Amino acid sequence: MATALLVIDVQMAFVARRDAGQAWANPAADQAIATLLAAFRAENLPVIHVHHHGTDPRDDFHADAEGAVVQPCAEPTAGEPVFIKHGSSAFIGTDLGQYLTDQAISGLVIVGGAANYCVESTARMAGNLGYATTVVGDALINFAQTLRDGRVMAAADVLALTLANLDGEFAHVAVTNEILTQIAA
Repeated sequence: MATALLVIDVQMAFVARRDAGQAWANPAADQAIATLLAAFRAENLPVIHVHHHGTDPRDDFHADAEGAVVQPCAEPTAGEPVFIKHGSSAFIGTDLGQYLTDQAISGLVIVGGAANYCVESTARMAGNLGYATTVVGDALINFAQTLRDGRVMAAADVLALTLANLDGEFAHVAVTNEILTQIAA
């Protein structure tokens, strides 16, 4: 059984938000994603892409919006499957689960964004479905979050809480260097 790199929603809408002043918790997340992609590709390990396409034409991620374009660091190469989702989890409304079964993939290493939305939803489902799931904390994109009472939770705190929610219950939380060491072994 194989382990695949699952690259979630690494699209230009996140770059636009960062460029507009919304800081990422991991300023070098795009570099970590590119590094992991290169390592998986160099070892001919499976790479799977998931892209979000919002259904509202005003959505930054709508298929016709500039934000839906894939970031250069995560461009799929020939032969790498791309699944388009319209909701939060990569398993809902896509053939991802069937593809993983067909390819005998039992493990997922998840990177991308947003950590507390689509990555968390996908990782929770992956864990519940029995996949050996790893979330790479320093290869995640996320922003600050406004709480219901109006307080703003800093991006780093949102990321820390997201990783705490996942770690040990739904996934193993790792860093890029840990995954690179595993690939090299």
